[in-house]
Amino acid sequence: MTELAPPRSTDGQADAPRILIVEDDPKLAELVREYLEGAGYRAAVETRGDRAAERIPREQPDLVVLDLMLPGLDGFEVLRRARPAFHGVVLVLTARGEEVDEVVGLELGADDYMAKPVRPRVLLARVGNLLRRRSEREARGPDAPGRIELGSLVIDAAARSASIDGRPIELTTAEFDLLWLLASHAGQVLTREQIYGSLRGIAYDGLDRSIDLRVARLRKKLGDDGKQPQHIKSVRGVGYILAVER
Repeated sequence: MTELAPPRSTDGQADAPRILIVEDDPKLAELVREYLEGAGYRAAVETRGDRAAERIPREQPDLVVLDLMLPGLDGFEVLRRARPAFHGVVLVLTARGEEVDEVVGLELGADDYMAKPVRPRVLLARVGNLLRRRSEREARGPDAPGRIELGSLVIDAAARSASIDGRPIELTTAEFDLLWLLASHAGQVLTREQIYGSLRGIAYDGLDRSIDLRVARLRKKLGDDGKQPQHIKSVRGVGYILAVER
């Protein structure tokens, strides 16, 4: 079992982002590891969910590629146990590809979701985008400006928090990023292509419904009526708009 060494302030590979691949298929795990290392990342593999739940908080990798079907503990339980003490990014990678799995994974704190079979270039684009967004958040720092107030909705980028009517909203990282994006363009229609490109860093393929699922979850947390939402409105055939309260 390989360990992810802690970051060191030396030049070269030691400064590269550290990625833990939690995957019980040895061939796929090795393929992903070699591909990520070829792109300049440091990568290690864990094949059991119970060990992953312990390693992730202890080693604090920059990003975890997490399968759902694992021995010991499944990926959902790994997320449930590790997420509260883990400050990095989680990309769920699974063969299930079922909508309910994606919803549960995002609720438990996954930052993105990718179905097998793995497309190496897409995986690399997702990983790069997730790490870039994390670096941007850290670079802003706690004193950076970033607060949006839209009537009863208040969003604070530095604290990564949001509230409505004074009530805190519990948001996953993915949900907060979506809400901040919509709020930054309040009153403006954002297409699925724009949202997908901004949040995932790759072109929209016209099939992935993850953005629609996140919108549905976000509406629920904002207290929106699913049939007649007041905050996040759908524009048929185009995308979504965060309405400005008047």
